[in-house]
Amino acid sequence: MTMNGIPGTMRGVRLTGHGGLEMLDYRTDIPVPAPGSRDVLIQVLAAGINNTDLNTRIGWYSKSPGDTSDAGWSGNALQFPRIQGADVCGKVVGCGEEVDPDLLGKRVLVEPCLAEANGETLDQPWYLGSECDGGFADYVVVAARHAYPVDSELSDVELASFPCSYSTAENLLGRANVGPDDVVLVTGASGGVGSAAVQLARARRARVVGVASASKADRILDLGADRVVDRNAGLLESLGRSSVDVVIDLVAGPGWPALLEVLKPFGRYAVAGAIGGPLVELDVRTLYLKDLSLFGCTVLDREVFRNLVQRIEAGDVAPVVAGTYPLSQIPRAQEDFESKRHVGKLVIDLTMND
Repeated sequence: MTMNGIPGTMRGVRLTGHGGLEMLDYRTDIPVPAPGSRDVLIQVLAAGINNTDLNTRIGWYSKSPGDTSDAGWSGNALQFPRIQGADVCGKVVGCGEEVDPDLLGKRVLVEPCLAEANGETLDQPWYLGSECDGGFADYVVVAARHAYPVDSELSDVELASFPCSYSTAENLLGRANVGPDDVVLVTGASGGVGSAAVQLARARRARVVGVASASKADRILDLGADRVVDRNAGLLESLGRSSVDVVIDLVAGPGWPALLEVLKPFGRYAVAGAIGGPLVELDVRTLYLKDLSLFGCTVLDREVFRNLVQRIEAGDVAPVVAGTYPLSQIPRAQEDFESKRHVGKLVIDLTMND
């Protein structure tokens, strides 16, 4: 194992159970994890905040009220305490015996959807910060295959805005086979995944319609949207029936039926979030009479993260950072995130003084 000058303990924020912000425990005495033979130890420089951090904390993923046995991303119970944080930019400071030592010292982005952990190939993917500890700490261990060196002039904070949101968006667009001249409707277009989807759809030369509050419309147009529809306006009245080729949905909720109505025949609907509410009403006749395709998207396709890193290095996408916080201020960051007053990402900067 190659490791130099690594302390024995580190700062970190542990989630101690499902519940409110009181479940977030900032500590300075957490043991630094040791990499296995196929792992790298990463010094975390910055880590983004996600909806999943809040959803995991409150047990939102559980489908049975009061039962948290399925409250992890993978549908299983979480093991506490857990260090959250799926968006990681950091520097490789330690390598296992089977890892190329050329990775040492490299700045990397971590793929949040894990196919390998604890030296084993997983039957079901794990998610960084859910089934294993993530980036809300000074150090994190991941399999070397999930640490991608990135050649970019962007700052650590800017790079930390990419991994989870942008890979989720790229996965949605890939599953829906978005291409040139498609008209793509993006709900929740001001959020991390939504703003990423706007940019990445434009990179595929699609035309983009974003849905967001009117106060955020100019920012979304700046990101490349051709049009922004006020989230409080009726989609059917604003766009008309059978007017878009693809819906990228992060909201669901009571307005969901209109998303299928605005799709053209043979349209594609892809979803990776439900911030407006997970239960929706489906008229199956709309689904089959319009020959629609519906895609649920959580596990990343194999090429997604590599493609994302290449797009970052090529400058095809730009970071959208709305605010930064020191590690100890994760509760305040989560409160600000939940208020939804921002466009883009909120990021924990681990180089800031607590």
